[in-house]
Parts: sequence; structure tokens; C-alpha cells
Amino acid sequence: MVPEIVGGVLIGGSAGALMLARGRVAGVGGMVGGLVATPGERDGEHRVAFLLGLVLAGLVAALIHPSALGPARIPLAAVAIGGLLVGWGGQRGGGCTSGHSVCGVARFSKRSVVATLTFMATGALTVLATHALWVPR
Repeated sequence: MVPEIVGGVLIGGSAGALMLARGRVAGVGGMVGGLVATPGERDGEHRVAFLLGLVLAGLVAALIHPSALGPARIPLAAVAIGGLLVGWGGQRGGGCTSGHSVCGVARFSKRSVVATLTFMATGALTVLATHALWVPR
């Protein structure tokens, strides 16, 4: 339970720090979308730093405590396709899961609450489907 609390504090703290320092929402989809849409943008350094921090944190977690990430039960190609679909859907829906769920709900945005409930329901259905298709019993 302690690692989850520490992770939550780090996520919330980084989102708050980005909002205070740059006036930007910590949405991963927006970070990636901004880099792709406007490469070389004057304000792009925070996007690169934020995304590198996500990747490096995952690598450090995998090195320090690999069992915390759980076993890989789903093919990497399926994970990659799922990630691309989430990013594409987030861009079409006007915000990603992290932007709506972490930042939008904290700002009491009704739109973000509805989006977050939709993400959670869709995620639960996706887990059920992937377990039925790929996870051996």
C-alpha cells in the first residue's frame, strides 16, 4: 500500500508542479500531441522532460523491483496497439486519461468526471476482453 501512496503523491505533485511552473495540464496525450504537431516548438522542452521522466521512471522501477510491474501476459504488439488507440481516442475526445483524470477531476471539471468514468468503464471491459482472449487460465 505504501508504494501506491508514494506513486500517487509523485503523480499529483508533478501535475501540480507543472501547473504552477508552466500553467500546463499534465496530460500525456497533450504532451505527445504537442511534440508531434509542432516539432521544435519554443515551449517543447517541458514536454520532452515530462515524457523522458515517464520512460525513465518505468525503467528504474523495472530494474529496482521488476515484480511490481507484474508478469507480461499480453503480447507486446497488443499493448502497443492499445496504447496508440488510447492516444488517438484521447486526441479525438479533447483530452487524455491523465489530463482528465489527474488534473481535470482535481479542478472539479464535470467534463473530466464524465470522461474519467468513461475511461474506467472502458478499461474494465478491455481487461475482461483481453483476459478472455490472451491470458491463459
